[in-house]
Amino acid sequence: MVISEKQDEKCENNQENLVQKLVFPEGLLLENGQKLAPLEVAYQTYGQLSEAKDNAILICHALTGDQYVSGINPITKKLGWWSKMVGPGLPIDTDKYFVICSNVLGSCMGTTGPRSVREDISTARRWGAEFPEITIKDMIDTQKMLVDSFGIDRLFAVIGGSMGGMQALQWAVSYPEHVYSVMPIATSSFHSAQNIAFNEVGRQAIFSDPDWREGEYWRYGVTPYRGLAVARMMAHITYLSEDALNRKFGRKLQENLKDSSVPIFGERFQVASYLHYQGSNFVRRFDANSYVTISRAMDWFDLSQMHDGDLVRAFANVQSRFCVISLSSDWLFPTSRSRAIVQALNRVGARVSFVEITTDKGHDAFLLEEPDLDLTIQGFLSGIEEQRRLENYAS
Repeated sequence: MVISEKQDEKCENNQENLVQKLVFPEGLLLENGQKLAPLEVAYQTYGQLSEAKDNAILICHALTGDQYVSGINPITKKLGWWSKMVGPGLPIDTDKYFVICSNVLGSCMGTTGPRSVREDISTARRWGAEFPEITIKDMIDTQKMLVDSFGIDRLFAVIGGSMGGMQALQWAVSYPEHVYSVMPIATSSFHSAQNIAFNEVGRQAIFSDPDWREGEYWRYGVTPYRGLAVARMMAHITYLSEDALNRKFGRKLQENLKDSSVPIFGERFQVASYLHYQGSNFVRRFDANSYVTISRAMDWFDLSQMHDGDLVRAFANVQSRFCVISLSSDWLFPTSRSRAIVQALNRVGARVSFVEITTDKGHDAFLLEEPDLDLTIQGFLSGIEEQRRLENYAS
């Protein structure tokens, strides 16, 4: 049984926010064998579902993203994280497609996560650090329940960048008959040792904050702001390229500051001030336990793990059309990782195209103004739409 509801929730910043949410009382059996029930899934939809229910596109967000893809985010009051890509007349055209984006399992924007109240114990309290370990597959299993609730048997496309790309790949492997096309962007079939190392340093920054309180900070009315801000600052560096940082900041000092007036540990450089700004903004909207939970899920991700390390075997049953996209200056998920995905898909005879977008903006380029990316996404969707039309005509 599924209970559907729309309700006003009060966020931690005390702003009212209309949240689209479904509650699944039966919950979800996680990969670790633990049952998580009830399960709440917060989501947003854009456009109209066709009568045939064949125009649905699922967009999967990245590590610290949310369900507010387009329009104004009611929490931050800023444009949704992919407003340049999703909307009427845009590459992912909501005049044509029904777009779904859900907040991932373990996050803090309405879907069940560490900040949720436990209902499996007699004393009502938040999960906190006791929230179970989750995986990318757990995330997409949650999304599948949401998609099923709309009566959608087959998604027209699953699209995502970074951790969203991991989810898109997992969809193709776990639900091959339910995904017509898949577009993984700036991602990999596994999290590398370097990626894991960066995540671990970020988590240790959180754990080292005196306000961490073993993950039970909410009981004491505090938040490990400093540690979470440092984790975000370091992660943000990995999302950019050296060229992008040099172009924007170089070695410019803070304006209106003389060297003699800056303390030895002060923010002398503009790039340092920028990182502090990113960190302070982040802690206002994100939960530390969610950051730890989701970053660990990324670290565990390896599509080939259940297939003796053989990515070809992992893709053996895929039925989707693929467009794999990499970014030339992305050193977090370099082009070599995308090529490995394409090569494995080619070996199983999958229908796959590959595009490397030339950019000097780094990993975050898929969220920024990149005309070639817009054209690639629009072109791929138009192409597979024509393919599907011809297949339906032939049948």
